[in-house]
Amino acid sequence: MEMKQYLLDTFMYNDHANKMVLVKMREMRDPAEAIRLFSHLINSQYKWMARIVRDPNAPAMDWWEPLYASGDLEEKWNDSLRIWTAYIGERSEEQMYEEKQFVGFDGGEWTAPLKDIALQLNYHSIHHRAQIQSLIRAEGIEPDFVDYIGTVYRKLS
Repeated sequence: MEMKQYLLDTFMYNDHANKMVLVKMREMRDPAEAIRLFSHLINSQYKWMARIVRDPNAPAMDWWEPLYASGDLEEKWNDSLRIWTAYIGERSEEQMYEEKQFVGFDGGEWTAPLKDIALQLNYHSIHHRAQIQSLIRAEGIEPDFVDYIGTVYRKLS
């Protein structure tokens, strides 16, 4: 499999799993921390895109703010995901390996391959989704099975 398709597939897996978590978050008595973590995932996708397209406002964008209302999370998630899947979809396989310059946390110039930035976003999503799943379980709610294998295995008999 080529890297471009792997990235797109991984974004789609995270989309599926994150939307399952969003459903469970609606059952929580106190979803504040889950909302904060999910908002962070959205903000991270927006900020990284702003960084790589050299948006002058990117350095001022926060990783944790804004905090989205529970009812807005899915719409904001869809938008931040659409931006990334469109960006990758419009590029060639070779462009996945191109270095992208951006202004880093310290105001300095940094660079990383596009593929690694996209991988960071996807792996970061898995990390925080696990935290949200733990919060869901701590409230006595059974979290859904969101492991990747659950999206690809099939019973033979």
